[in-house]
Amino acid sequence: MTRDPATVSPSRSARLPWVLFVAALAAAAYFGWRAHKAETIVDPIATGLVSFRHHNKLVVLTAQFAPIAKNDDTRVFGLVSSRQVAVIPATVRYYVDLEKVGADRLAWDAASQTLSVRLPKIGIDEPQLDEARAEYLRNGLWVTNDAQEKLTRANSLQAASKVRIAAIDAKMIELAQGAAREAIRLNLEGPLRLAGFRQAKVAITFD
Repeated sequence: MTRDPATVSPSRSARLPWVLFVAALAAAAYFGWRAHKAETIVDPIATGLVSFRHHNKLVVLTAQFAPIAKNDDTRVFGLVSSRQVAVIPATVRYYVDLEKVGADRLAWDAASQTLSVRLPKIGIDEPQLDEARAEYLRNGLWVTNDAQEKLTRANSLQAASKVRIAAIDAKMIELAQGAAREAIRLNLEGPLRLAGFRQAKVAITFD
């Protein structure tokens, strides 16, 4: 006996739209995932920017200095004089401000698989004087407390000034740039190679 098409089971007809809906949802999720992956992982520029987001101010070098400061104090119309010499250990940190690195500073050469990165100038923090470890030598027949405090303040100011000058020496900047290149290269080459660019290289320049 031929079955009337109108007698198809209601449960089967009810399931069909749900099956199509789930299939469409799965397809949308798959293509959405592929688009997201291509945008955030496969694109080498995006990969580089994602790597930079983990850092704001990347410290690339910490340098130690030991400036010698000499200051004099004269009182009572020049009749009482004293001198204090200080050796004050100091630390200076060199950094790269990665917040300034946007897509406009990155360029990808697909043929050589080279990501070129132009970094801002090396930043230099203010000197941190370790006055707790300072060594002092004082000369004078009579060094008053006021004179000592004045000499100590003057020593600190002079030491900080000397460190600032030493910190911007071309050789120190070159050392900091070398350290920055190595740090940035390590931060970028790994993610790029994990993303599928097995021969990826990073070329770094500075403003």
